[in-house]
Amino acid sequence: MWDPVAPYRLHVLCQGWHYLCYEWHWTTDRSSGDNLSDMANVAVVDGNRVLVTVFRQSVVPPPMCTYRLLLPHPVNQVMFSAHPTESNNLAVLDASNQISVYKCGDSPSVDPTVKLGAVGGNGFKISLRTPHLEKRYKIQLENSEEEEVNPLTLSLLTWVQEDIFLAVSHSHSSPQSVLHYLTVAPSETDDELGQLNISSSVTVDGIIISVCCNSKSKSVALQMAGGQILKYLWESPSLAVEPWKNPGGFPVRFPYPCTQMELAMIGGEECVLGLTDRCRFFINDTEVASNVTSFAVYDEFLLLTTHSHTCLCFCLREASLKTLQAGLSSSHVPNAESLRKVERGSRIVTVVPQDTKLILQMPRGNLEVVHHRALVLAQIRKWLDKLMFKEAFECMRKLRINLNLIHDHNPKVFLENVDTFIRQIDSVNHINLFFTELKEEDVTKTMYPPPSTPTVQPSSDPDGKKVDLICDAMRAAMENINPHKYCLSILTSHVKKTTPELETVLQKVHELQGNAPLVPDAVSAEEALKYLLLLVDVNELYDHSLGTYNFDLVLMVAEKSQKDPKEYLPFLNTLKKMETNYQRFTIDKYLKRYEKAIGHLSKCGPEYFPECLNLIKDKNLYNKALELYPPDSQQYKDISIAYGEHLLQEHLHEPAGLVFARCGAHEKALSAFLACGNWRQALCVAAQLELTKDQLASLGRTLAGKLVEQRKYSDAAAVLEQYAQDYEEAVLLLLEGAAWEEALRLVHKYNRPDIIETNVKPSILEAQKNYMAFLDSQSAIFSRHKNRLLVVRELKEQAQQVNLDDEAPHGQESDLFSETSSVMSGSDMSGRYSHSNSRISARSSKNRRKAERKKHSLKEGSPLEDLALLEALSEVVQSTEQLKDEIYHILKMLFLFEFDEQGRELQKAFEDTLQLMERSLPEIWTLTPQQSSATPVLGPNSTANSIMASYQQQKAAVPVLDADLFLPPKINRRTQWKLSLLE
Repeated sequence: MWDPVAPYRLHVLCQGWHYLCYEWHWTTDRSSGDNLSDMANVAVVDGNRVLVTVFRQSVVPPPMCTYRLLLPHPVNQVMFSAHPTESNNLAVLDASNQISVYKCGDSPSVDPTVKLGAVGGNGFKISLRTPHLEKRYKIQLENSEEEEVNPLTLSLLTWVQEDIFLAVSHSHSSPQSVLHYLTVAPSETDDELGQLNISSSVTVDGIIISVCCNSKSKSVALQMAGGQILKYLWESPSLAVEPWKNPGGFPVRFPYPCTQMELAMIGGEECVLGLTDRCRFFINDTEVASNVTSFAVYDEFLLLTTHSHTCLCFCLREASLKTLQAGLSSSHVPNAESLRKVERGSRIVTVVPQDTKLILQMPRGNLEVVHHRALVLAQIRKWLDKLMFKEAFECMRKLRINLNLIHDHNPKVFLENVDTFIRQIDSVNHINLFFTELKEEDVTKTMYPPPSTPTVQPSSDPDGKKVDLICDAMRAAMENINPHKYCLSILTSHVKKTTPELETVLQKVHELQGNAPLVPDAVSAEEALKYLLLLVDVNELYDHSLGTYNFDLVLMVAEKSQKDPKEYLPFLNTLKKMETNYQRFTIDKYLKRYEKAIGHLSKCGPEYFPECLNLIKDKNLYNKALELYPPDSQQYKDISIAYGEHLLQEHLHEPAGLVFARCGAHEKALSAFLACGNWRQALCVAAQLELTKDQLASLGRTLAGKLVEQRKYSDAAAVLEQYAQDYEEAVLLLLEGAAWEEALRLVHKYNRPDIIETNVKPSILEAQKNYMAFLDSQSAIFSRHKNRLLVVRELKEQAQQVNLDDEAPHGQESDLFSETSSVMSGSDMSGRYSHSNSRISARSSKNRRKAERKKHSLKEGSPLEDLALLEALSEVVQSTEQLKDEIYHILKMLFLFEFDEQGRELQKAFEDTLQLMERSLPEIWTLTPQQSSATPVLGPNSTANSIMASYQQQKAAVPVLDADLFLPPKINRRTQWKLSLLE
């Protein structure tokens, strides 16, 4: 009786109270070849018939088929040959324990036992190589003559070699299975019925429920009812069975019986793949997924369908168990190449070898062909590696794969075989389609990344642009093969370049107009122009034709562009009446090619120079215009003066002065150099103007005043001394700028020692007092900010502890933060300032700087007071560090004029200030942007409070923009500033 729960389980009770239980599972009998000779056959058992569909030829939905095999007895099993070159041959095991072997012949003749099935509604014949009955073999079993033949004696037939079969029988008296090694018995006659002998048998403890053979490695795996996987060494003399071991050396065992089992190479190791009837998928003894409905191994790919109505495809060559497990996990999102949506309930039937077709069967029984992107790209890459450009192009065009892959897959190989590509495609339309899809993007890095690291080299010219390289290479090849046939493609190669060569294209079209087409494949000028108008905008093409100054070409383009003659004929007639250079100037000005326009206009004569100068001023073409005239010409000077005035308007005074000086406009150059404060150039120009002594002195005083405004006291003193002969004022400026040694040099140069007593010494003493006052204020500010920073940090630690223990609120209304609001938590700070920052981003730069200053306010209780204190302390240290050179120079002057006491006082004060800051640096800069002032305890010794403190620490993370505040300022101890004479 049939089991009421399991639909394919049969219970048999025999005489003598023997109980037998048979269980069937659905499986797909398909050919396992991986080359073009494999026809992608799939067989279906239907009573005493075998229905075979050849999916390489056509997709025939069941219950129809390509052809039927008729047998004298009901069929138990169908098995295709595991030999790679004989994968179309099939063996049929029937209920009489006979094996019928059908081999695929070379002729399309049909065997009497083979009938073509209906393919369409009306039916039609298919010319294909149908298999013919090679021979029928009777299996010679032990005691087969004494007992009645049991139709289920043998099962799990496996065809491992041309004359070798494996079959399994089960013992009725004990839980054992026997694996039979069947070989073809030699026969002296050519009878239709042959004999298979059991060469040897291996008894296995347990029940074998499935057998699978790898067609490439010839490995045979056995699955036991308990899940153990055994390896049958059928090629060894001993014909032994041993446990199948994983790469770690441990026996493989499926946790649950698998209804489908396959062998595959994964990462260089042969693994066993299994799928249960509950959709649990195993690789060796590891469960990889629990939602797989079907799977198939093809070549180096593993294809699976899932409960989420997707079909996944993984490359096994570079894969590992972990990568497959990650790819099948629900949290992982596969890339577009490995995943494809399919109809609900789809199951894999077969894959057409060396093709892109994947056959799926729907729950309602119909078949569908899909082209999985991973299979498509893998096949295209194989075709491109073999230089089969036509097959790759047709597939890519049909399945809408970006044609840039033809080049990007291996740029070097493609550019070396452009001739082969063109000869194989051999279609102007297809070549033009290839051109139109070209773009600079490398699709192997964006759209179609390879499954493994590519080994191909980049383009042979990495500095060149990809599109230009391809266009130039293909154009050269087409011109070499047949320039008349590929005329339109040659035009396309010019248009498609990064900078379209439209003028060259128009010239080629014009040449076609003058030559009669003598070659059959030649294209007329009219056809070429019509095609060109499809690629380029008509107005742009008209403008470029006008830019060739060829009016015949302009008229030809205008006539084909469907322009109104009233739009262009009057303009063209006016142009024809003009002088050649002025005509070309007018055309270039119309086309807004102003650089060319002034070039033509400069050749028209001096009377057109005012018009040229106006155009130069309007379009800012000064540099180009200066190249058109000789430097000694009046036109050159006029353009230079206009250029300088333009630079003055742009507030570029120094460049303007240089332009004026070069063209000889010295007065304008002097004015420009005075405006920018370049006193040296100004005095050089003044010398060329031959100013009087009084004028030169007045100019020197003017320059000195501007230099004093810029705090360039040394330069101002040099001008006053050398050009105004006012050394006394020069000495006073040097003293004001603390250039003591230079001031002394002038005093002694002009033999005025009285100035030392009246000006130099008082200035030095005054500077010493100012330095002392400044150092005192810096020390006080530094100490005050340092003490306040320590207080703020202590308050922050106390506030964090209160938050952890008492769960105090973080809001601004909290009593705790009313006193010390600078210790707010990071979340409050981020919430409080994120909105204000979003408003600030829309303000002016001045308001932004003002907002930044408010953000780092030194006001007690401000939210980021600790950061403001760090910033202020860093500024104090840096400003003090910058005083070392000035202190050294004034110490020398104090010693020179016997002010030893004041010198020692200043030296001691500066040294104390530096030591104070150096000692305080480790105490102040103790934090990093990743740390807070309180370091919570984590790990085995952590407590609830310490864990909460760690959480608060992460929330109070310092913004990235303020991270540099946590780096201490550098104090260079190597700088020599002390004067040893004062120690």
